Amino acid sequence: TGSVTSAIVAKARGYDMKVIAVDDQFVNAKGKPMDTVPLVMMAATKIGERQGQELYKEMQKRGWDVKESAVMAITANELDTARRRTTGSMDALKAAGFPEKQIYQVPTKSNDIPGAFDAANSMLVQHPEVKHWLIVGMNDSTVLGGVRATEGQGFKAADIIGIGINGVDAVSELSKAQATGFYGSLLPSPDVHGYKSSEMLYNWVAKDVEPPKFTEVTDVVLITRDNFKEELEKKGLGGK
Repeated sequence: TGSVTSAIVAKARGYDMKVIAVDDQFVNAKGKPMDTVPLVMMAATKIGERQGQELYKEMQKRGWDVKESAVMAITANELDTARRRTTGSMDALKAAGFPEKQIYQVPTKSNDIPGAFDAANSMLVQHPEVKHWLIVGMNDSTVLGGVRATEGQGFKAADIIGIGINGVDAVSELSKAQATGFYGSLLPSPDVHGYKSSEMLYNWVAKDVEPPKFTEVTDVVLITRDNFKEELEKKGLGGK
């Protein structure tokens, strides 16, 4: 919250300490972004674009007839990061040639499985003509909620492609014995975020090189049933 971050910054300045924010931007007491604190975070629009590109690629691989296919974009436009991710994804799908009139948006009340499940159900009943769905969402849980709704409406895994964002929340889904409509997830690079922010802080303290106010990290890897164990291991996230 703003009051906490304002207090942290004030205290740090009092001790002449350097502060860098990672993944979450500091806000002031009025809730406005604190532009004075350098920020390292995942590039929301670019991650979204990658989601759209990967969805389109997998749709082509499966040989779907575009006329019978549609995009279900589960949105949360009041959240800046969510809006930039889902908009980036829809823009990439359009750029790849997916017809705009077959991209349907439905807002979710919450960015979790139950919220997305309800949103997706309301969309599915409106479009009984659609045989194949691509599912766009701001994180793994919204996409999973969409996938669960399609299963409830009788869709087979082969007719659904959902790609989440976050990766870690997708592990139990990708570990299932049978493949589901949840094809994969974009795993960000916490190792890169950590390395970049540490390097900037070091250069700032040791060499007086002030970091840029905003550093976007675009490194993500698509994890699927085939590679998720190995990719999580590489990032030091492999659990037993």
